[in-house]
Amino acid sequence: MGYSALKNAIIFMYFAVPLLGRIGVVMSIGQDDEYFPEERDGLLQLRDFINSTSNLHGNWTGPPCHKNSSRWAGIGCRNGHIIQLVLEGNQLTGSLPQTPFLGKMTFLRKLSFRNNSIRGPLPSLKNLLYLEQVFLSRNSFSGSIPSEYTDLPRLTKLELQHNSLTGSIPPFDQPTLTTLNVSHNRLAGRIPSNQVLDRFPKSSFDHNSALCGKPLGIPCSVPPPHLRSPAAKTKGIRGIWRFVLIAACAAGLVAFLVMLVFLCYYRKVRGKDAKGDQSGKGFAGVEEKKRYRSENADDPERMVKLEFFDKKRPVFDSDDLLRASAQVMGKGKLGTTYRATLESGSVVVVKRLKEMSAWSNKDFVQQMQQLGSMRHENLAEIISFYYEEEKLVIYEFIPNGSLFELLHDRCSSVIDNRGVGRVPLNWTARLSIIKEIAEGLAFLHQSLPYHRVPHANLKSSNVLIQRDGLKLHSKLTGFGLLPILAPQKSFENLAVGKTPEFSQGKNLTYKADVYCFGIILLEVITGKNPDEMSRGSGGMFDDLSDWVRSAVNSDCLTDVLDVEILSAREDRDDMLRLVEMALECTDVTPAKRPKMSEFLRRIEEMEQLNKQTGDAITRPTPVSSDPVFQIQPDIEEPNLAGFHFEEASFLETSPQQIAPRRPRLNYVFKRNP
Repeated sequence: MGYSALKNAIIFMYFAVPLLGRIGVVMSIGQDDEYFPEERDGLLQLRDFINSTSNLHGNWTGPPCHKNSSRWAGIGCRNGHIIQLVLEGNQLTGSLPQTPFLGKMTFLRKLSFRNNSIRGPLPSLKNLLYLEQVFLSRNSFSGSIPSEYTDLPRLTKLELQHNSLTGSIPPFDQPTLTTLNVSHNRLAGRIPSNQVLDRFPKSSFDHNSALCGKPLGIPCSVPPPHLRSPAAKTKGIRGIWRFVLIAACAAGLVAFLVMLVFLCYYRKVRGKDAKGDQSGKGFAGVEEKKRYRSENADDPERMVKLEFFDKKRPVFDSDDLLRASAQVMGKGKLGTTYRATLESGSVVVVKRLKEMSAWSNKDFVQQMQQLGSMRHENLAEIISFYYEEEKLVIYEFIPNGSLFELLHDRCSSVIDNRGVGRVPLNWTARLSIIKEIAEGLAFLHQSLPYHRVPHANLKSSNVLIQRDGLKLHSKLTGFGLLPILAPQKSFENLAVGKTPEFSQGKNLTYKADVYCFGIILLEVITGKNPDEMSRGSGGMFDDLSDWVRSAVNSDCLTDVLDVEILSAREDRDDMLRLVEMALECTDVTPAKRPKMSEFLRRIEEMEQLNKQTGDAITRPTPVSSDPVFQIQPDIEEPNLAGFHFEEASFLETSPQQIAPRRPRLNYVFKRNP
């Protein structure tokens, strides 16, 4: 009996131990803070295309990254992202995938395939903004050097020697570039002359028989003029004069026809112009205007058309936009925004983008189709777009202005006919706006998982306010444009350029959006303009969150609340709890910031606790008949300037510790001596 029990135990351990090990691996995978399957998919494409003696099929299994380490050969990781792909001397043969398999590894810093036998074109490195080192030497790569390599803003080393590359050398002008070697290829033409390429030695370009230029000391020859006889010269001169005479006659005829067409067109549209909108110039007459359609309308490949997403909306064409009355709504770092009134009476918002990346029209169309297909009640709808000579994005028009205007402007369009000055915005309306911004941002993070920073430009001026009776609704705009901006301007022109991780030179993720949301949250609670706060503090505070943290540390918590909402005493706990959540969103360490889904869960828990105690967040305000804009009652308010908080323990309470009933914050007023 004892022998049988021992035998069964041995059999159990034989099968159970490997199983428990696998379970442990799965659990460890599940405990990773982040998982980026799109990066793994790119590596699997490479694995399946290339032949190797390193048994990549056996080694490259499971997740490629576990926090800051990797079990995969040649892979380096940081924070769950792939930052190094180094396969040197692995006897790799075959060609690389034709798809941009590296494009999703947006945090890649080093790429090396040197000392192998890879053939075919060089890999695409588009949108790899953090790539610093590229080593592709001693292979059998052919074709030209992609011009997109000149768009890598952090490139420091590029080695392409000992291949079979043809074509010319692109004009590399990155000031960060310290190492360049394209020797031992079949490159031809003039070496571009600029401050970057001129500093590299002759050895960087040697053994390219058809190259010439300053670094090699080989002048680029100019073909000699063709020698002709005197008779041929005389005949040529006569031919030139005959051509000049014919051209002059043709030019005169064309000028006459153009004038005739112009006069007819002027007489036709003069009446319409007299009836046009007198408040602003036509959209075709705004500053920096360009044509919206190709001059060669007979060429089907250059025909201009506007892409529409909602088939139920009335469509219009580029001519309608040219004739539309337009007013400049604002000029920002990304471009100019116009309000365009079509002849039909419809109003749309046209954003003319600048600082665009060198994307093809096909790539731009794919990006806009993805953004335009998204529908959410808290996102401004993209109606159409244009993608020829310039890039235009056409949005629905939301007439009530932005959250920035609602909070700070004295003449906000939302408060028409309410007299001089800004009408206070009560706490109920502010909380509703906060929740809807969070819902819109959470939807973006879910719908654009492949975007490093799905919104990237979240600020109060990009939160539009739509009024439905007495209720205000929030709609986010300006989202999803980061991938189509020029790499050098991508972050510095956007709201995420003000995050701590950007100033520290760290990689940006969707947690940068969370930081920007936290700033908006503090802006709504405090009523302070974030830009004026950072400028007016004399360098004492970096931003609005820094000022709030200073107030919390000084036990002056009520000083951060907007005076317009101080009278809502029954909501004071919710206000302070949201201050706590806002400070979590603006934590200097991105990993400590909550996901937007977590923030929404906590808001809903707060609402549920309020309902359970009969103190719902959405209760009506008895002071005013307008639940959104509340005129403060003429009652004597206690002067809080002479009080301070003895204790504010809410910052030490985690969301998991919320009790079933609504907790009260532990603060005590004491008069200052």
